[in-house]
Amino acid sequence: MTSPALRPIEVNGRTYRLPATPTVVICVDGCEYDYLEAAAAAGVAPYLARLLASGAAFKGDCVIPSFTNPNNLSIVCGVPPAVHGICGNYFWDPEANGGAGAEVMMNDPAYLRAGTLLAAAAQAGAAVAVVTAKDKLRRLLGWQMKGICFSAEKADAATLEENGIERVPELVGLPVPDVYSAGLSEFVFAAGVRLAQTRRLDLMYLSTTDYIQHKCAPGTPGANAFYAMMDRYLAQLHELGWAIALTADHGMNAKHDPVTGEPNVIYLQDVLDDWLGARTTRVILPITDPYVVHHGALGSFATVYLPSSSDTEVLIRRLALLPGVEVVLDNRAACERFQLPNDRVGDIVVISKRDIVLGTRRAEHDLSGLTVPLRSHGGLSEQQVPLVFNRRVVGWPADRRLRNFDVFDVALNHLVAS
Repeated sequence: MTSPALRPIEVNGRTYRLPATPTVVICVDGCEYDYLEAAAAAGVAPYLARLLASGAAFKGDCVIPSFTNPNNLSIVCGVPPAVHGICGNYFWDPEANGGAGAEVMMNDPAYLRAGTLLAAAAQAGAAVAVVTAKDKLRRLLGWQMKGICFSAEKADAATLEENGIERVPELVGLPVPDVYSAGLSEFVFAAGVRLAQTRRLDLMYLSTTDYIQHKCAPGTPGANAFYAMMDRYLAQLHELGWAIALTADHGMNAKHDPVTGEPNVIYLQDVLDDWLGARTTRVILPITDPYVVHHGALGSFATVYLPSSSDTEVLIRRLALLPGVEVVLDNRAACERFQLPNDRVGDIVVISKRDIVLGTRRAEHDLSGLTVPLRSHGGLSEQQVPLVFNRRVVGWPADRRLRNFDVFDVALNHLVAS
């Protein structure tokens, strides 16, 4: 049973009705629509098959760059990175290192420029819980939020004071899994079900990891096993009476030569060093995070910082001629097109094609952890994501572009029981 008489709230210019029925929003990391369709067609995900056939299953767009942090924060803030400020997992912070600048992880809440729906809902009296796979997201998702917030990665370290819950592995009935495993995502789902069974909650946000999606294409045995696992937990949440909204932070594509299995990489820093001289430019890869084993910090989006003497337009034209490059834009054009914060993006944005990734220097990427041919994300080719609901969607304009950061709006304002 949910809390009574919860009033609507406004967050970042959007109004949300807080749920009369317990509602869970799930971000399945790296989940392009094909994974769902393939698992349903294989007969291993009967609950998902029902949802896909119900008419409440849509294709929408994530934000660019199609990486984890900017999309998760867009989802929970309901707005693009230009508003909330998180435009990558990693960026160049000119104010770090005493003003000298440094490449840093963008996982500190100090980088957030907007509040989250989760915090606002808790402030309004809703009982809110957040479970994320990796700890890198926990502090951002739980910023200023009163409620339960923990990561599967550090579940055994959760405390009442910091996380609103303790003894999580005992509650879930599973050991803390390895960070590089499908078990990390399963822990998130299992924790969500146990919280739904044991706590009076109004709103829950679950965010998984894309370990499997980096390794397994849609319809493969490994992928279908993952979605079969997910299907079982979704069915349990449904049986418990929860409204379910599922989306993704980005899609995933093969980024390797189909014959040799070798990664298709443009080492952008090596190219620029050759053209302009070593250490004259700085290439930033926003995919970079503490967990690079399965992708080697190779993604399809890069941003480049140039010396003031550079001719930006000439360099854009040269970069656009590189085989495998899809889009090259200056800061203004890129931030306008992709709704990014100008001060956290370089002078140039480079996006590679569907089967290509971007690197810095060849010598700076450790690819020894790639035990299977590279699959990755970051570009326009990974922008399409699912938005799937277990209830009818009413009142959403048919001609309005659907984004993954609309998922809370749909879930709280536009779902009705069949």
